[in-house]
Amino acid sequence: MKRWIPFTKKSPTVAVLRLSGVIAAGNRGGLSDQALAPLIEKAFQRGKPAAVALIINSPGGSPVQSALIGARIRRLADEKNIPVFAFVEDVAASGGYWLAAAADEIFVDASSVVGSIGVISAGFGAHELLSKHGIERRVHTAGKSKSMLDPFRPEQDEDVARLHKMLEQIHANFIDHVKARRGEKLVDNPDMFTGEIWIGQQAIEQGLVDGLGHLVPVLKDKFGKDVRLRRYGIRRPMWQRFGAQVAQDALSGIEERAEFARFGL
Repeated sequence: MKRWIPFTKKSPTVAVLRLSGVIAAGNRGGLSDQALAPLIEKAFQRGKPAAVALIINSPGGSPVQSALIGARIRRLADEKNIPVFAFVEDVAASGGYWLAAAADEIFVDASSVVGSIGVISAGFGAHELLSKHGIERRVHTAGKSKSMLDPFRPEQDEDVARLHKMLEQIHANFIDHVKARRGEKLVDNPDMFTGEIWIGQQAIEQGLVDGLGHLVPVLKDKFGKDVRLRRYGIRRPMWQRFGAQVAQDALSGIEERAEFARFGL
């Protein structure tokens, strides 16, 4: 009843936002700026929280969605002067680490996987399969680059070169973000931005994170034993669990499992 008595000091409240899953636009992943925007806004605005805590468990995904989500978190944190703390569960890799770097401090478990600061593009080539079955691929374009990396045609050197240029530009954006957020905390390691990953204490030694720690103990240490947690997370409406959405969720689940499997999870 303490919180309802006028003129009494209230216990500090920390908004806890769970960011779990692959990062992708629309319904292709668990995390997107569109899905998270109302939750992030509410986390920073409701009840004047003393801080916002991010629980992160993501192997990455879309660099654009990662940047949009991270930028939204930083904008609100700066506007409202609210500190942000990130707590990594199994993994904060690639885009997952981009999100973690949006926080002022990052805490990990001793076995958390962190890093993978790189960019990847993967696909399949099926032109030989089509040829063996006597299937002819017909493509007509206005613009010589419109059929770039068509998986049903032989790979072209100029297309690969163009793709690598794109990946390098995105990689440079990722590196700039990490350097801007982590600053002098980062050690001088030539492997820092090669896509390498680190575990727990190793990530601390690289300056990628700030310490070992779990959500409740760290927040109690920072805000007192009476700190209150207000939790936010994506919830799907009941109707989305039926019909075609079931097939979509199954496919997304397979893709997400494959992403986590890259890190032995």
